[in-house]
Amino acid sequence: MMQLYRSRMLGWAAGLAMVAGIVSVTGAQQPEHGRKYKPLPDLSHIVVTVVKGYDGKPMPHAAVVFHATMNGRDDGNLEVKTDPEGKATIDVIEVGSDVSVQVIANGFATYAQNIHVVGPEKILEVRMMRPREQISQYQDNIDKAADLKPGVQEPPNHVLPPAKPAGDQPLTPPPSTPAPQTPQTPQTSSPQ
Repeated sequence: MMQLYRSRMLGWAAGLAMVAGIVSVTGAQQPEHGRKYKPLPDLSHIVVTVVKGYDGKPMPHAAVVFHATMNGRDDGNLEVKTDPEGKATIDVIEVGSDVSVQVIANGFATYAQNIHVVGPEKILEVRMMRPREQISQYQDNIDKAADLKPGVQEPPNHVLPPAKPAGDQPLTPPPSTPAPQTPQTPQTSSPQ
């Protein structure tokens, strides 16, 4: 009885092995089916060192924004904060990409530069400057100090005097400024 059971089990095992072998051989012969292997692209190691422009000390916690494009394809934005030594490191940008690097830090003018990643490693040093006057194509504003201090966005608003309570007071119109008068020139008649 035991031999009969063993022979049946061996028969089933041989049948399953033959079916599995046929299926694997036919699956291997059809290259259009299945997942294609695509190797990862070459990635670049980019290090951006952010320092203060006036003394060269590192700037921790500055935001470094990377915007990569490759052959017209937008690869998205990535933001990295600098470490205590002022370094921001990123390893996920493809070699051959055009990268727009933007550095933002409190109390400093925003820095922006476009770079082309050609090798497996790219090192960039950014010297942050205090805010300057806005650049204009109509004026020479190079190295002019800003009119406003850092952190001041608008001139202070004028404070209006408090309103008087409405009661039995008569309404008076607000004082008006006289309209400027234009000098009248005498009209001369011209001989005809």
